[in-house]
Amino acid sequence: MPGTGLWRTKSVEQSILDTDEPDTKLRKNLGTWDLIVFGVSVVIGAGIFTLAARTAGDVTGPSVSLAFVLAAIACGLAALCYAEFASTVPVAGSAYTYSYATFGEFIAWIIGWDLILEFAVAAAAVAKGWSIYLEQVLGLIGLEVPTVLPLGPLQFDWGAVLLTVVLCTLLALGTKLSARVSLVITLIKVAVVLLVIVVGLAYVNASNYSPFIPPAQAGSADSPKLEQSLLSLILGGETSTYGVFGLLAGASLVFFAFIGFDIVATTAEETKNPQKMAPRGILGSLAIVTVLYVAVAMIVTGMVPYTDLATAEDGTRSTLATAFAQHGVTWAAAIISVGALAGLTTVVMVLLLGQTRVLFAMSRDGLVPRGLARTDPKHGTPVRATILVGAVVVVASGFFPADKLEEMVNVGTLFAFVLVSLGVIVLRRTRPDLPRGFRAPLVPLVPILAILACFWLMLNLTALTWVRFVVWMVAGVVIYFLYGRKHSRLAQRQAGEVVAGGAVPQDGGAKD
Repeated sequence: MPGTGLWRTKSVEQSILDTDEPDTKLRKNLGTWDLIVFGVSVVIGAGIFTLAARTAGDVTGPSVSLAFVLAAIACGLAALCYAEFASTVPVAGSAYTYSYATFGEFIAWIIGWDLILEFAVAAAAVAKGWSIYLEQVLGLIGLEVPTVLPLGPLQFDWGAVLLTVVLCTLLALGTKLSARVSLVITLIKVAVVLLVIVVGLAYVNASNYSPFIPPAQAGSADSPKLEQSLLSLILGGETSTYGVFGLLAGASLVFFAFIGFDIVATTAEETKNPQKMAPRGILGSLAIVTVLYVAVAMIVTGMVPYTDLATAEDGTRSTLATAFAQHGVTWAAAIISVGALAGLTTVVMVLLLGQTRVLFAMSRDGLVPRGLARTDPKHGTPVRATILVGAVVVVASGFFPADKLEEMVNVGTLFAFVLVSLGVIVLRRTRPDLPRGFRAPLVPLVPILAILACFWLMLNLTALTWVRFVVWMVAGVVIYFLYGRKHSRLAQRQAGEVVAGGAVPQDGGAKD
């Protein structure tokens, strides 16, 4: 029997058929290199320019490079599952669409709501980081202009708002155009990363790598328990700063740096040959950024003692430029600031792209208002969805602080990875007949390892992050029952077939 009610599934065939509706049709004009550029452009940004040094100083010590490796392994396992789905179900929506075909509508809604958290919050957080670098770059050319201004009781971040408006306009004008702009900016920031590695090598001191995993720092009596990693709290650890718990917590934090390769999967519907190109884009981008991340992490922790990278008492956080500034290499610090500004630009752009495509897919299914799925006849882009996403990110980045946003994004992303990995196992059993352009190896072993790795990283996020995540999920459930369940196109199709034929079709939803 096909699923009904909360568990009704939308067949792969129906998902693909819906992509041909004239009013909601996306243009297929992306190739393998476009996908790799999107993947690299969104992943190389916050992780290299802001997260590596801070995590080393506050959480892991020199072992931050190992934390990147652990996070990359978890991402690699999940990437294999994403690659299989992207080649099998080349439809916008990524994990949302995959979950609709395997677990049913309710779980699909939950994962779609979860992806909204991932992409929108990440875009807002990175836009605020971009604004900080904009202020630094303006200072380099003699313009002391603050990008955050007091606005009554609030702080208005005009830099983040400006970036969001410009990028949403660019995305509305066309995905191919966005890919070309992203390519140019990505080449700039990769050049900056390579410069960091080459110049930084001359200042590496091997003694800075010892101890590679610093001894755990004793927790103070007034340290909030909810600020520990959940795993540390469960196992009775006093702290998750340094030591083994610090390394594991660090892997969960730097996982934020890898977020983005899954966005490649959201563009499968706009890819010329998704069966071959989508897997290449996903796996290729992940391989490139992993090598760069580990190299930069080794350089920055080799240049200065990890204690010099810790957050200062006044709240000032270290970046890559901190290590170069300590050696008097001010010109390198200036170039890093420019590279970071360029790097974070494409990160925000591709996060906005991923968010609009998920919202577009949910709208096409009727779970959010259908008008958001309408595409522009000239540019072939979901302009209405883009405007809505832009408005939300403008408000979030313009008026709300960025503290703790990274962890909120991490828990949402890891949850999506778990469901996609499980979905590969389910779809292999329920639809073994589907043509798959790419098949993940060693199923079910690889998906199971991906699930365990991602769940392990989730346990190493703070307990407070879990509390916030649960609150967000509860809000999503309420919205589904108030709106999505009643307006679902799949439900309307099934109801129509029940009236016409007297029974719901018996083909697993193929005619839904």
